[in-house]
Amino acid sequence: MSDTAYMPFLPSPARTVPGMLQHRTESAPERPILRIGDEEWDVARLQSLAAGRAGALKAAGVGRGDRVALLVGNRLEFVETVLGCAWLGAVAVPINTASRGEQLQHILRNCGAELLVIEQSLWPALEHLRWPDLAVKRLWRLDEGESASPATGIEVMAFPPAGEPVAAADMQPGDPFAILYTSGTSGPSKGVVCPHAQFYWWALNTGSKLALRPGDVLHTTLPLFHTNALNAMFQALLFDATLVVEPRFSVSQFFERLVRHQATVTYLLGAMVPMLLTQEPKPAEREHRVRVALAPGVPEDVYRQFHDRCGIGLLDGYGSTETNHLMGNGLHEQRPGWMGKITDGFEAQVVDEQDNPVPDGTPGELIVRSSEPFSFALGYFEMPEKTVEAWRNLWFHTGDRVLRDSEGYYRFLDRIKDSIRRRGENISSYEVEQAILTHPAVANVAVYAVRSELAEDEVMAAIVLREGHQLDAVALMQHCENRVSYFAIPRYVEFMPELPATENGKIQKYKLRDRGVTPHTWDREAVGYQVRR
Repeated sequence: MSDTAYMPFLPSPARTVPGMLQHRTESAPERPILRIGDEEWDVARLQSLAAGRAGALKAAGVGRGDRVALLVGNRLEFVETVLGCAWLGAVAVPINTASRGEQLQHILRNCGAELLVIEQSLWPALEHLRWPDLAVKRLWRLDEGESASPATGIEVMAFPPAGEPVAAADMQPGDPFAILYTSGTSGPSKGVVCPHAQFYWWALNTGSKLALRPGDVLHTTLPLFHTNALNAMFQALLFDATLVVEPRFSVSQFFERLVRHQATVTYLLGAMVPMLLTQEPKPAEREHRVRVALAPGVPEDVYRQFHDRCGIGLLDGYGSTETNHLMGNGLHEQRPGWMGKITDGFEAQVVDEQDNPVPDGTPGELIVRSSEPFSFALGYFEMPEKTVEAWRNLWFHTGDRVLRDSEGYYRFLDRIKDSIRRRGENISSYEVEQAILTHPAVANVAVYAVRSELAEDEVMAAIVLREGHQLDAVALMQHCENRVSYFAIPRYVEFMPELPATENGKIQKYKLRDRGVTPHTWDREAVGYQVRR
């Protein structure tokens, strides 16, 4: 299954967050497990933080199965709260810190959280929320600052100290651990219900592909509210490694930080690699100790260039919030531009529109399933119809268009679903369209992906104005700010007299995608417009 001889299999009852903490307590109690900023924690302190935070949550009225929402970046309080929820048996709901407007409204309404933990710097994100429609009753605010209650009946207090430690709840591998909201495709974002054991399998499968070993130093700049970095935390737990968490990705400081932390493994997204190669070569690119990076989606033409220049092996693969690290190979079996082969314990097929398998070399939709218990998500929270639709015929339908070759390697081609991926973020075209349609001058809009120089998507909007109305692209940008996440705001805008449509009025986005950027398209990067975060 991997290149490494170190395979920390745990028995089924231990495939929970408390079980993984206990495993680490027994296997490597003295080795640091987490480093954020200048502080470092071993597993005993991390477990104590979890038990104490669980006590504070219990004192606040949070019980087993209750949801706790977090609008928090890469900091200790995020880890403490997520682990505290798992220790208590509550369900953590990490939210993308860029969420705004209707997207944030939908997430908070859908998850039904009564407690929201939020950074003081993110307080403006609460603007435009309709509080009577939400279950939120109290806010825990991180950092100093005077903040009035955003609505009548909402209690605001500083993030409380740890409470009386409580014993770990008797959790089962299939009990919900977290709800992670992934991009909607033809509707609002869906809350993926992730069981405890899913992150055990995530850690085992990813760590085995990376050939992790005790004492490794894992380094991530990716946000903890996404699966990738959250997975890295459990890799550290399971493989007796140390995880270093940076606040954010920095192109100019990336290699220097690898050197400073003596990292041996790091995590990149496909678009990050070309960005790093745009920098002038520097000594730190060869002074680090990193042997491998998990880097799905790296453009084929820069794969060798990055390895030759920086000495870091790049590991491709495939997974999603709903599934697991179910596809990939070890470092010596990489084929640039290909995701790899299916991992043991999973099955995959490439199918047509009727779920019939297609021959090797023929594009189709990737569908997958697992033979390992609770290694996939349990479904979409409070969305039974969407769950049945995605898991129809007992396979999870990824919405991704791929092909498989005769040797069993899979290659990603594009997305069947109407979603956009930009800088590692999944974007719902529906949510961006709904925000743009709130402008009184807009009669119709289509939001879709066009290719970027970094081998991922850029967001483009084609807009039809109402008769007698005027609107320029800058005013549209200003309208979008605080209504959608900054990374979802279109880079390209084109005003059109009409949008291509079928006889029944459905917009034909494929025609717009094929048309792409034209001489009439406005480009905010070309004019130097900076989106406000």
